[in-house]
Formats: sequence, C-alpha cells, structure tokens
Amino acid sequence: MTLHMQHFDYQGKAVCGLDEAGRGCLAGPVFAAAVILHSNDIPRGLNDSKKLSESRRLALRAEIENRAQAWAVASVDASLIDEINILQASIRAMHLAVAQLEVSPALLLVDGNRFHPYPGIPHQLVIRGDATYSCIAAASILAKTYRDDWMKEAHKLYPGYDWEHNKGYPTARHIAALEIQGASPLHRKSFVVRKQLRFPF
Repeated sequence: MTLHMQHFDYQGKAVCGLDEAGRGCLAGPVFAAAVILHSNDIPRGLNDSKKLSESRRLALRAEIENRAQAWAVASVDASLIDEINILQASIRAMHLAVAQLEVSPALLLVDGNRFHPYPGIPHQLVIRGDATYSCIAAASILAKTYRDDWMKEAHKLYPGYDWEHNKGYPTARHIAALEIQGASPLHRKSFVVRKQLRFPF
C-alpha cells in the first residue's frame, strides 16, 4: 500500500517529480527521470527505488509509464561527469529530462538539496523526497531501472567488472577488478583517480 506517500498538490496544476540514479558509481552515466502523475491515478506501492526489489521496480516502471500524465528519462555520460563534476551532471540530466516532457509542469519537485533553476518553471527541494512524494518516488524508479538496464548492457562489453550485479557501484569485486586490469573507457576518471586506482590511458 502507498500509505506513507503523499501527492503534492500545487493548486491543481501539474507537478513534476525529479530524481537521479548513479551519483555514487565509479562507471557509467548518471540518469535522471521526470514524472508527472495524475492526482487520481497513482500506482500503488510507490516508494524510494532503493527500498524495492528489482522485480517490483520493473513492475512499477510499467505502471508509471502507462498511467503517468507525462514522463521522461535522460542521462549524462562519464566523460561529461569528469568534465563538469557529478553534481552538475546530475542537475543537467534532470534538466534534460524536463525538456523532453510532453506536458509542461507548473512546479518541479526535486529530490535532494541542490538544483539549478529550470527556465520558466519554479522548483522546490525536498530532502528524502523519494520516500515522501509519489511523483518523486516514481522518478526514482524510472531513473534507477533505466540506469540498471544500461549497465547490464555495458557489462556485455566489459564483463570483468561485474556490472551486471554491482551496476557500477564500488563493490569489493568491482574495486578488485580495477586494481588488476585498470579502468575501462566507461569508468569515470575523476572517481577512479580519487580512489587511487590504476587508469591505463
């Protein structure tokens, strides 16, 4: 049940939830999603994506995509993350997602405490928003599942890092692989260097 989730009402106007996935990873893009839900048609069971099983996230993704008023997903790759830093890349991915929406929202509800104003649309920051508001929880689910799918495909190109399971996060197996064989072209150089691991190019 979605007892703890709230629908944010902004004078009856469209509210867009925004969240990202992959900020703490050593490899791959950061993904962001923007979701506008119908106030009278909110999927049951929405929650912070990290609190849901993979199968439940995928089931909810299908419901969100079928029932939302509008949704979009965008990403920023590792090379740009290295160039502008992960915070700026996360915000850029959110802006890119908003730009793809087929419905223009009246308000952006952003998970976290940092954001750059999006032209023409006011925003509100919400700490732990993905565990509070349904539209942000929906965005967290889309961002997480689309990024996981991307990393599973990347694992086929570079199987040595166990991305199929760790999705690019710094698990012991991932770090051990980096220490043995160095980084792949999909690793974030700034993240790998920060951990004092080898980078071969």
